[in-house]
Amino acid sequence: MKKTALITGATSGIGRATAHEFAKHGINLVLCGRRQKRLDSIEKVLSKQTHVHTLNFDVRDREKTLEAIASLPKDFQDIDILINNAGNAHGLDPIQTGNLDDWDAMMDINVKGLLYVSKAVIPGMTERQSGHIINIGSSAGKEVYPKGNVYCASKHAVLAITEGMRIDLNPFGIKVSAINPGLVETEFSEVRFKGDNVADNVYKGYKALQAEDVAEVIHFAVSRPAHVNIADVLVFCTAQASSTIVKKSQ
Repeated sequence: MKKTALITGATSGIGRATAHEFAKHGINLVLCGRRQKRLDSIEKVLSKQTHVHTLNFDVRDREKTLEAIASLPKDFQDIDILINNAGNAHGLDPIQTGNLDDWDAMMDINVKGLLYVSKAVIPGMTERQSGHIINIGSSAGKEVYPKGNVYCASKHAVLAITEGMRIDLNPFGIKVSAINPGLVETEFSEVRFKGDNVADNVYKGYKALQAEDVAEVIHFAVSRPAHVNIADVLVFCTAQASSTIVKKSQ
């Protein structure tokens, strides 16, 4: 039986790379995102390799999230793998000058959005007594860095939720994992710095992780034997030693 995976934030970065990686291995896909045109173009490419269904919604919207997942056609209803990937960082400000809209955006997407999607998917998993949930955390969930305050808090919350899920879902045989990347070269910095040119410098002078690198780790986790759960992974590029220490060429 082919497995079915639901991926949030599937239109770019790690989500899109994971969709491509899963398609190569014949996993059926439910791809979720806010940009329908991008969903359509990814579906067109990947449907040559596997079955694909797209859902267009924003994880911040509780009703739309629950409605979208409830609307899945029969062939896609049984979600074996949930990849809670949708997430963002807004701003890089000290706490005293932080922007309330930025704070709301990070908590609403990174924490509440993850919970809404999980709430919609978990009942099916507990009923079938099988499934694998992978929450995409961050090295920021392990270590707080200057001006990271609320973003780091949101990713610490993701790790706490992951551990809580693993405990609560243990009686049902459901695997729960956190994959925590360090610096990954995606649209992430563009969003964080709101299109400012400073985003161009974030990945200069060293080779950052690529979205595909993280997607391979995610696939490794979901392809382990039934008795193996990769509970928690921290992934850095070679140049990165911590959130604040990165070896850059001059």
